[in-house]
Order: sequence, then structure tokens, then C-alpha cells
Amino acid sequence: MKKVLISCLVVVVIMVSLYFLFREPLDRFNPLIEQEYVYVEIQNDPSDDDGRYKYREEGVTESGETKRVVFSTSTRLDPGTLVRVLAKGTYTEEYEFINEEQMPSD
Repeated sequence: MKKVLISCLVVVVIMVSLYFLFREPLDRFNPLIEQEYVYVEIQNDPSDDDGRYKYREEGVTESGETKRVVFSTSTRLDPGTLVRVLAKGTYTEEYEFINEEQMPSD
């Protein structure tokens, strides 16, 4: 009985670890997560993503909820650049540059 319990516990720990390591690709196919637009103002420096610039930013949805998004660009964005990101969890399908009038109001 102990071996079965320990085996189940090990499997659960491995599955949770894999989810956090590969969360972005898993969010893409998760039917329980809805796509939504997240409005972001670039504030952080990007990390290197094989020749691209990877941004991890906090943004706001149209309903005013704060969300964290991850997206990459081929060019470095200036701080203060406004971006609308189509996100599903942490997975980003597309992004576009916007102006201040397109940001949701508080």
C-alpha cells in the first residue's frame, strides 16, 4: 500500500513540475482557458529568446483584471510602448501596437 501511495505522489509531483515548466504551450491547447486581449505598457527589459526579444509583462484586460503575458518580438521595444496582446493563459497568439486612446479606461 505504501508503494502505491508513494508512486502516486511521485507521479503527481512530476505532472505538476511539467505543467510549470511547459505552461505556455499547455495553455495554448487548454479548453478551459479563454482567449482575451490584454493591454500592456512595456516596462521591463526583454530576455534573449534565440535572437528574439522575450517580454514578460503585466497587463490589464478589458474588464480591468490584471494578467501576466509572455510574448516575443523581432525588435526591441522602447519602454512605454503600448501593445494589445491576444493571449490564452500565458500563451500569446498575436500582438499589435496601439495608441493611448485604445487602452481600456479604469
